[in-house]
Amino acid sequence: MDSCGLITKGCTQVPLKSVEVDVQVKGFVATVTSTLQYVNEEESPVEATFVFPLPAEAAVCHFSANISGQEVVAKVHSKQEAEEKYENAISSGQQAFLLEESDESADVFCLAVGSLPPNESATVTLIYVIELTVEADHGLRFCLPAVLNPRYKPSDMDLSPLTEVTVVTASLVPYTLSLRVHIISSLSVSKVESNCSLEQLIYLTTDHTEAEVSLSPGHKFDRDVEILLYYQNTHQPTAIVEAGLNNTECGSLMRDPVIMLSLYPEFPPEVASSFGKRGEFIFLMDQSGSMHGSSIISARETLLLLLKSLPLGCYFNIYGFGSHFQSFFPKSVEYTQKTMEEAMKKVAAINADMGGTELLKPLNHIYSEVYLPDHPRQVFVFTDGSVWNVKDILDLVRMHSRSHRCFTFGIGQGASTALVTGMAKEGGGIAQFIKSNDRLQLKVMQSLSFALQPSAVDITVKWTVPDGVSITMLSPAPKVLFQGQRAILYSQLSGKISGGDEGTVTVQYTLAEQPVTNQLNFSLKPAEDKGLGIHRLAARTLIQSLEMKERETNDKSLRKKVVDLSVQSGVSSSFTAFLAVHKGSGQPVARPMVRRKVPVPGSLFCMALITPGEERYDDSSMAVGMSLASSEWDMESSFNEFSLHGQRSSFDQKDSYLELISLQKAAGNWELETGLLKVFGLTEEELTQQKPAQVDSAVWVTVVALIWLHSFKKAEQEEWKFIAMKATSWIHSQKGWKCSAEESGEGRESWILNLIYVVHRPFLGSKPKHLYTSLF
Repeated sequence: MDSCGLITKGCTQVPLKSVEVDVQVKGFVATVTSTLQYVNEEESPVEATFVFPLPAEAAVCHFSANISGQEVVAKVHSKQEAEEKYENAISSGQQAFLLEESDESADVFCLAVGSLPPNESATVTLIYVIELTVEADHGLRFCLPAVLNPRYKPSDMDLSPLTEVTVVTASLVPYTLSLRVHIISSLSVSKVESNCSLEQLIYLTTDHTEAEVSLSPGHKFDRDVEILLYYQNTHQPTAIVEAGLNNTECGSLMRDPVIMLSLYPEFPPEVASSFGKRGEFIFLMDQSGSMHGSSIISARETLLLLLKSLPLGCYFNIYGFGSHFQSFFPKSVEYTQKTMEEAMKKVAAINADMGGTELLKPLNHIYSEVYLPDHPRQVFVFTDGSVWNVKDILDLVRMHSRSHRCFTFGIGQGASTALVTGMAKEGGGIAQFIKSNDRLQLKVMQSLSFALQPSAVDITVKWTVPDGVSITMLSPAPKVLFQGQRAILYSQLSGKISGGDEGTVTVQYTLAEQPVTNQLNFSLKPAEDKGLGIHRLAARTLIQSLEMKERETNDKSLRKKVVDLSVQSGVSSSFTAFLAVHKGSGQPVARPMVRRKVPVPGSLFCMALITPGEERYDDSSMAVGMSLASSEWDMESSFNEFSLHGQRSSFDQKDSYLELISLQKAAGNWELETGLLKVFGLTEEELTQQKPAQVDSAVWVTVVALIWLHSFKKAEQEEWKFIAMKATSWIHSQKGWKCSAEESGEGRESWILNLIYVVHRPFLGSKPKHLYTSLF
């Protein structure tokens, strides 16, 4: 058979020709407009279905179609009603367009274009609004999901037809993508970065508060499009009031003004730099087949760093999961040299060989384990997120949210935002996404910092407004806030508001067992922007809250509330769908209609695996770990002189780095052994010839190891800071280290300075003394 038009790998013609995306960023909110062009180049009418990913937090608020220059704007109906009307429309010769959210996962949507006549084209537009998340480096993250991997279905789970995804490798995607980002902010835009190639950033104002950037042509669909925006002075709490629509029902959400409150607590330095020594740390690692390749290698390296970074006195366990699950120990064990070594041996043997992705079962087992007194449970989940039973998993995490915190890591392209973000939100933790150019280790250690640091808990929010004005909270106060984390809350304003009225919001929480109170005054005058983005985000927040309650209680009246709110606000839900019908000729379809599934890109590894039918340290301990980062010296070239005066180790630096980390003891020190000498590129005689007689060998090599890290791995300092802190704490604990005031520490200072002079021989004078002070 001759093929014409756009075709898939199986020579099936596909009518989707191009996708154009326009992103309007205003402050911390993005409005995303996606335009999809369909062309039917076949001889028969076509129904095209396109299953694609969207961020789980997105509020889809507009859907329309343009046929022959005539625009048809979709309306929100209950899902059952929309599906029935769609089928009736296409069977009677009309063109119909249906957009609905998956029943199983809030980050998957299906778009159906029905009865598109031969040689006819149609342009479909969908719009959603989303909050931009804050990264650890204070960048605001926008992600356009472009990859949807095949997802694992538990054997006892029934799926809707919507989850039937046609997936091809990126090179075979038969449509193009263009993307433009327009940024408007009261803050100056300092830079824009991306994991994809971008055109040059163009500033549209002299104060850099407005800018524009575009995706370079030829995007290969091999990754999600991730863009990081950097503003100046982003750590400011704000309260923005948005006006409603006068032509809607009185007292309704869309009629009244809505407040978006952004919380961004800054902890005192003494709190932000303190870390606890207690806790039960459970690491749950995805070992399913889709984690094959670089993902599982990175996972091994990450577990090594985690094992070396845990504080003495805590408890830990490691689980691997796939179609089944297994743990390193029958129950969590105390972190000692023995248990650490045993765990390291098992880490080296893990592989992506455990079949599917059964996450629910190991979580159930973990939650059934007895909790350890005085050791708060912290669960770290690593997964590529390829599962369909997302809502069941989120319900389970929420059920146990008072007894643990959950930190999640979405690995690779196409990780489910509904799963990864949802688990962290329900479990009071942080979600991190690791794309192709990101280091999993860095983001994991950032989350470990959050887990060990004091956090803001018992959070309450109180509003004070003038008489005659009332406030209804639309989103609950967060369960926990970490240093540098932002939380956004929505509230509805009712009553008569005058132009000069002001309100006050008081946020109270407990931090390091001390009460803290913050206040923010704000104007009740609504902003001039009529985009209703804040209203729709508030509606989405309330809809998701009602959906969760409906699943928990099976209260059917809550479903009706969701449908009513979705219809009123024009925001999608799991119980509703968008439907647009173009009357067309009104004649029944003359020839049998051909059904076409538009393929969506999946990651290469997932494609290869598809088979038929499967679908607290004290502050002094921070010195070495943190101070050297600001040193002005070129420590790497200086270390070359120490290391056989330029004879560098034959180890690859990455291998040397991991070898050095693996040789550290649980207490934090290193001992003189062959592997360590190999990392340093020295013989035992060369390493010890400068060591004073009174200095213990382990102390000596521990200091050298720290200098090696600062010399060769300064860029990865965030990864090994806990390792350095443990080492410094161990050095401070050694006999003879803390000298009396009469001795002034001269003996210790002498041999440390001697080492520094050797390492930094080219830099004589006062600098070695300065480095000693910086270190200790």
